[in-house]
Parts: sequence; C-alpha cells; structure tokens
Amino acid sequence: MQVEPSPKDRFVTVYGRKPVLEALADPALAVDKVVLADNAHGPAAREIITAAGRRGVVVRRATAHRVKVLAGNGRHDQGVLADVVAPRMRTLEAALAGEGGRPPRSVLLLDGITTPANVGMILRTATAAGVEGIVVPRRGVASIDPLVVKASAGVAFHAPVLRCGTAEEAATALRRAGYPLFGLAADAPRTLFAADLPHRAAFVLGSETAGISGGVRTEVTGWLAIPMSGGVESLNVASAAAVLCFDLVRRRGERSRVG
Repeated sequence: MQVEPSPKDRFVTVYGRKPVLEALADPALAVDKVVLADNAHGPAAREIITAAGRRGVVVRRATAHRVKVLAGNGRHDQGVLADVVAPRMRTLEAALAGEGGRPPRSVLLLDGITTPANVGMILRTATAAGVEGIVVPRRGVASIDPLVVKASAGVAFHAPVLRCGTAEEAATALRRAGYPLFGLAADAPRTLFAADLPHRAAFVLGSETAGISGGVRTEVTGWLAIPMSGGVESLNVASAAAVLCFDLVRRRGERSRVG
C-alpha cells in the first residue's frame, strides 16, 4: 500500500507576516493555504486575508499554539503561516522508484547541516548546477523555512528537494538503489578533480562542525578531497558544495563533447 506523502514532502512552509505576504504577492508561486491564528485580528490580519482573497487562497483559522506547531518556530511565526507548493519536491523513495520521471543521476545528501544560510545556499547552487536531487532529511538538518528561502534567494521553492526521515536512512536507501556514495574529506587520498566518477552517484555533505555522521560514514564507498593551498584546511560546506556541483557540470560537458 502506497503511503500518502506528508505535507512536509509537498510544501515549503513560510511563516511570519512579511514572508506570507511576499508569497501571496508572487504570481510564480502557488500557495495551497494560509493558516491564521484565531487570536490574530486588526490591520495585519486583514491585510493577509485580503491578499489571500485576491489569489483565491483558503485561509484557515487555528489556535496560536497550533500555528506554532505547524510553523515549527515558536518565536517568529507572528500567528500566520502559508504552505507554498514546491513542484519539484518529492520523497526520496518516490524519486528512486522513478515516479514522475527517471531516477536522479546526481544526488546531494545533506547530513547534519543545521545553519539555514548554508542549506539555502546549497539549494541555490545545486539547482543552478543541474543537480537532479538534493536530499534534505526532516530530522538533523535545518528545515526549509523563511531563513533558508531567503538564503536561497527564493530558489528553495523550486529546488529538486527529496525528503526522508534521516540522513542515515537516505544513505542506506541510496546504496540499496545502486548509488555509490562519495564523501568529502580533507585527508582523502583522491582529489575531486582527478577522480573517475560514475554517471550516477550520490555525494554526502557533512555538518559544519562534526562532518559526516557515523551512520552515514558506514555507507560511504569513496572519499574525495578538494585540494587546498595557502594553509587553508577546509572550505565552508556551502562553498565545498559549489565546487562539487560545478565540477559535475564540467564533467557533463566533457561527456557530451565525447558523445
């Protein structure tokens, strides 16, 4: 029996008066619904209701506590949230099964990256580079919220995000589906630029402080280094992702010329 996907696997939830109004004002975004706290009244609430009405978006009322729970942020929701349709978001399971098209060739797996700015920049860079799947686990990684959306310059709404429970679950599923899993490490014996990489592969990006977690490390089949000079030990994870993603672009270009 196929499990109905969670709303978190179909929508990007934004919260706070300004992000919600911006989403409603953007004709390129499809807003599924707005949830407004039942104690929210006055000019700000009326402005949101009016903006939703112009777009034909349903406004639902809920308790202030429920809005906080749904937003996942107890301090900045301001009593309102909106579920924005993310057309390329799906579960990792569906992607690997080829639902909605062929399985992705290049996949990034985010593992323990908790800084919203880094997650947002990775989503923007990977999407620009044509990466076909970016695994953002529901646990252990910064949620796709207004901070991530802002850091991605809005690309997070359209990024090819793949959802799953944890990075460890994703690593196991990718290996079972036949993907070699590569990790980045400063002391790796091979450099990214010299390695012979298969057409279909997954790459794990570890946390800003702890690196790749133990459960994911056991699934890694190869380690790659980004060569460093000038006494620099490593790059910020978003910068490392940019180097990786555009090296994949270079490789695609070389393969197309050979083909």
